[in-house]
Amino acid sequence: MSSNFARAHDFILSASEINFGTTTNYYGHVGGSRAAALDSEILRRPGWKLTKRSPTELREHIAAGAMHDSAERCDAPKCHPETRVAVQDEAIGWVLDGDVEEEPKNMLWATGPAGGGKTAIMGSIADTCHKKGLLGCGFFFSSFVGSVDRRTKRCLVATMAYQIVQHKALRDVGEHILSSVERNPAVFEQQLDVQLNQLLLQPFRESRRDPDGLPWLKVILIDGLDECDAVQYGDSARSPHVAPRAREADQTEILHMLLKAANDPSFPFRIIIASRPEPAIQSFFTDVAGFTTRKIFLDGKYNPDADMLLFLEAKFADIRRRYHLSHSWPSEDVKQTLVGNASGQFVYVATVMRFVGGSTALPQELLNQVLQLRITDVSTNPFAPLDALYTHILNSSPNPPLTASWLHFIFCHSWSLLPSLHAMSARFCQLFLESSPGEEFYVLGGLNSLISIPPSKDHTSQYSLFHKSFTDFLKDRSRCGDLYVNDPWGLCNRRYLQIWKGKCVSLPLPPVTT
Repeated sequence: MSSNFARAHDFILSASEINFGTTTNYYGHVGGSRAAALDSEILRRPGWKLTKRSPTELREHIAAGAMHDSAERCDAPKCHPETRVAVQDEAIGWVLDGDVEEEPKNMLWATGPAGGGKTAIMGSIADTCHKKGLLGCGFFFSSFVGSVDRRTKRCLVATMAYQIVQHKALRDVGEHILSSVERNPAVFEQQLDVQLNQLLLQPFRESRRDPDGLPWLKVILIDGLDECDAVQYGDSARSPHVAPRAREADQTEILHMLLKAANDPSFPFRIIIASRPEPAIQSFFTDVAGFTTRKIFLDGKYNPDADMLLFLEAKFADIRRRYHLSHSWPSEDVKQTLVGNASGQFVYVATVMRFVGGSTALPQELLNQVLQLRITDVSTNPFAPLDALYTHILNSSPNPPLTASWLHFIFCHSWSLLPSLHAMSARFCQLFLESSPGEEFYVLGGLNSLISIPPSKDHTSQYSLFHKSFTDFLKDRSRCGDLYVNDPWGLCNRRYLQIWKGKCVSLPLPPVTT
C-alpha cells in the first residue's frame, strides 16, 4: 500500500496542524488546542523516524528571570559607557583567543570584594558576547532581587539547556536535549551531575555536529554564585534534628558540575563564573580547579578610580541639566574625594549618585550631607565610607529603628527555609507589616537610593535592593551600630499576633518633616 505522503518533504505533522514549508493550515480537533498541538508536534526525520519534541516540559523547569536579557533584569546594573573596559576586554579576549595561550584554561573566575561591580561587568560581557554571537547561555543568580528560581540550583541546568535549544546553529543538539526530557521527565528532580549528563553532555556527544565546527558560540556565563542558597530537602518541621543544608554545599556541587562540563571534549564552551571570594569558592578554585582556571581579581590593576570619575561626571552632568546648575559644580576636588572614599567599590559612588539625584532636597544640599559624613578608620573597616552613607540614609527616615526592622524582615530573613514565604510580594509585606494605612510610605518613602518599591497597583512584584552589600550592613552589628535589629523576628511576631487576635489598633502617625 502506497503512502499518502510519498516524496513529501519540508512539512510538520501535529495533532491539529500541517505545516508545509512556510504555509500553515490548522484543523480543529476535539479536546485539543493549537498550543497543545504545537507543544506536542511530531517532526518528520530521514528514514521516517518520528521524534516527539517537548519544549513545554523543559520550559516549566527554567528560571527565565536568570537569563541575561530577561525582562526581570531590565534594571540590572551594567557598566557605564567607557568604564570597566580593561576587565571586559580581558575576559572577551580570553573567550576569543584562549586557545592560543601557552597554558589554555577552560574556566575563568572573576572575583573581588563586595561592591566592586562584578554583576555590572558580567551583564555587559553578556550583552557584548550576545551581539557578537559568542554567548551559549547564562545564569544570573540573585538572593535579594527577582524570582525565587534565581536563588537556588534547582533550575540551573534546565535553564542552560533551554537556551541551547533556542540556538538555530544547535538545532540537532536541541532535538537530543528534548528527546532526553521525553525519555526521563523526572530528570529535573535528580542530582546536578545527572542533569548535566542527560541534558547537556550526552546531547552534545550524540549530535552529528563537530564541537570544533562551532566557532561562533564560545562561552557560558554564571554570575553571583555566592548568592546561591541551599535547597532544603524534606520537612524541617518534622525533622528538627536534621541540620539545614549549607549553601556552600550547593555552591561547591555547582562548581564540580561546571568543571566536569568544561573538561568534557564534547562540550564546546568556555565558562566564566563571577562571585565574591567566599572561603568555599576560593578553596575550590585554589585546590580543585587551579590548573584549569584563569583568575581575574577586580583590584587596582583595572584602574577603577578612572572609571568611577567617568561615571561621576556623567551622573553629575545629568543632575546639572535637570536643575540648571553651573558647569563648575561640583569641583574636581569633590569628585576626587568621592572616588577616594569609594576605595574601589563602585557601589559607593552609585549609591551616592542615587542619593544626590533624589528628590528629598536640592542636590547641592544632599551632596554636602555626604561630604560631611564622619568616616572611621578605613584601615580597620574598608567599608567605613559605605557604612556611613547607609547609616545617614536610614537615619534620614522619620523612624530609623522601625525602618531597620522593616528592611530586616523584607531582606534579611532566611525565607528559603519557609518555601511558602520565599517569594513574598511587596503588597503582601505592606499588608502584613503596616499597623496603620500609609505606614509603608512613612517607613520606606525616603529610601529610593537603596531600594526599589513597586507601584501601588502592582500586587505581585517584590521589593528589591540595588546592591546586596546593604544586607551585609544590616546583619553586622559592628557596621550598622544602633540600627542593628536585636530581635529579627520581633516585628514579625508582634504583627502576626495582632492580626491573629484581630486587635490591630490604628494609631495616628507623626507628621513627616522635610
